[in-house]
Amino acid sequence: MSPSSPARRALAALLRHRLAMFGLVVVVLFVAAALLAPWISPADPLATSWSAIRRAPSAAHWFGTDENGRDVLSRVLWGARASLMAGVIAVGGALLIGVPIGLLAGLAGGWVDALISRVADAMLAVPFLILAIALAAFLGPALENAMLAIAISASPVFARLARGMALEANTTDYAEAARAMGNPPWRTALVHILPNIAPPLLVQATLSIAEAIIAEASLSFLGLGQQPPAPSWGSMLNSAQRFIENAPWLAIFPGMAIFMLVLALNLLGDGLRDALDPRSARR
Repeated sequence: MSPSSPARRALAALLRHRLAMFGLVVVVLFVAAALLAPWISPADPLATSWSAIRRAPSAAHWFGTDENGRDVLSRVLWGARASLMAGVIAVGGALLIGVPIGLLAGLAGGWVDALISRVADAMLAVPFLILAIALAAFLGPALENAMLAIAISASPVFARLARGMALEANTTDYAEAARAMGNPPWRTALVHILPNIAPPLLVQATLSIAEAIIAEASLSFLGLGQQPPAPSWGSMLNSAQRFIENAPWLAIFPGMAIFMLVLALNLLGDGLRDALDPRSARR
């Protein structure tokens, strides 16, 4: 990578973006906490203790205990696994569904483009969370079904973005040169067009992970995601609503975890957008 390469310039711009670096550090801390949860959790997240029900935060239990005497800190750490896994896997699935469909629509044109665009418009007309709730309710309550519902609900965004970027890239000199050299359409799309539209897709994926984490917490709150007693931030908030006056820490800590992780991902996404598209930073 040469000193003046676009990748190096983008990396340097990202490193200068203080809010993005703060977001990156917070995201890395959450990922590390999720991966190291079996070793750093002070207690078994499923272990109950009838002698320690709804204990306030103390030296023995930093985040207190819940209505079943379970350690809240341990459940927050293990709940990070469900939230991050749901965010990454669901957005990965949305990319696998939406990007190929968007490329096909943008490069094929005609009735194929019209059909795909109308289906995407119809799905986008329904609010993202409402569509995810409907799909999760149809598929059944489970974390895997919640991730599938989120992936399907988020895929139209990537399809529309990939279509728009493919339409623009298809008229560039490098795409024309690739076709003039005899490259088949699939090779032109995958080798020449897709790498050049990847930066906007990366930015959208980062922002969509934050939306997917909120969606997973919402589905778990409604009983459509991670099922108790497995720890999940959304289900922890659902249980905490009954004790919000007497034991506010049951809602504060999982709520703060959701807030901090989503804020960090949005800050990182904004920094990536500014670094990969200098025009947005100037605006």
